[in-house]
Amino acid sequence: MAPERAGEPPAVTAPVTTGWRRHIRPRRGFDRSRESIPAVVQITVAASVAYAFAHLVLGHAAPLLAATVTISSLGLVRDARPRRVLETVIGMLVGVLVSELIVVALGSGTWQLAVALITTLVIARFLSAQPSFAIAAAIQSVIVIAIPGSMPFIRLVDGLVGAVAALLATALLPRRPLREATRAADALFAAFDGAATTVIQAMRRGDRVRADRGLEKARSLQPLVDDWRTSLDSGLAVARISPFLRRQGAELQRQERMRAALDLATRNLRVIARRVVYSLDDREPRPIAADLLAHIMRGADTLGQSVHDIALEPVALETLRAVAARLDPRDLAPESSLGDQNIIAALRPLVVDLLTAAGMPVAEARATMPRI
Repeated sequence: MAPERAGEPPAVTAPVTTGWRRHIRPRRGFDRSRESIPAVVQITVAASVAYAFAHLVLGHAAPLLAATVTISSLGLVRDARPRRVLETVIGMLVGVLVSELIVVALGSGTWQLAVALITTLVIARFLSAQPSFAIAAAIQSVIVIAIPGSMPFIRLVDGLVGAVAALLATALLPRRPLREATRAADALFAAFDGAATTVIQAMRRGDRVRADRGLEKARSLQPLVDDWRTSLDSGLAVARISPFLRRQGAELQRQERMRAALDLATRNLRVIARRVVYSLDDREPRPIAADLLAHIMRGADTLGQSVHDIALEPVALETLRAVAARLDPRDLAPESSLGDQNIIAALRPLVVDLLTAAGMPVAEARATMPRI
């Protein structure tokens, strides 16, 4: 192992969980439960109101579908966009309608269940390319056939009550989308910093193995980018219809600007990490490139903090602008090999992406760097 260098914190070796502890982690379970509380409250209130309305107001004896349609439409997924909820609602109502027609025409029984399932699945697949749409329709179709109804199409009315309750809950009982988006942003910035830090350590030590690890970390960032995108898409869609979230729209839009630029930045970090891996075949340190990337990551860290405090965004911008003005590989490393200069050159698109994330137009961000 390479010796620790001055000014660099010692590497920390974390224990690797094995055996049953790898699969049973109570802390993660508690975290999931805590994070799901807004969705749990939304589903519980909406399903209870739908059931109560169908039972007490409409006089239905057992309005099962009013509750099940509400619960299935809202779900516990990250994507709570009104359009997704509406698509799920339509899928379930298709299943209810098809089965009600079959019950009226053919009665209920085993072979009628098979007919209802075949018909529902074929129609649902015709209407939507989403497999979940067809499955939602099929489940409601089975409920209608298996549980007798007192009157024709009464369960369709229950389903419509559940659908309205789900859509109203999406607008009137939102799931704190800004908090979910911010949590997703924090996860991405933390992982981005971890990957870049590993690459920096590899360059300072001339450690090819550590460079490989940094590349692996950089390649694992895309799911976190996708999680942030999903949270923002959902939050922006709900904010358009919810009177309680309209003021959050501007902040969600700011995060979307950052997310789009960070998506590109993670891709460029992978490019940098690949070049570092190849260059470290000679096991020689690259201190200049390491220091530059460390300076860039100080700006990125401040940018990540600005998700919580917008006043830090100009600070991040100036930090990144300062390093951008120096990014000329011919001046920084005139005696270095072409490969070393290419690593420095690869930092330029990364800085442009981070400047863009901090609010600078792309053309202006490119103009901050010296021509090469």
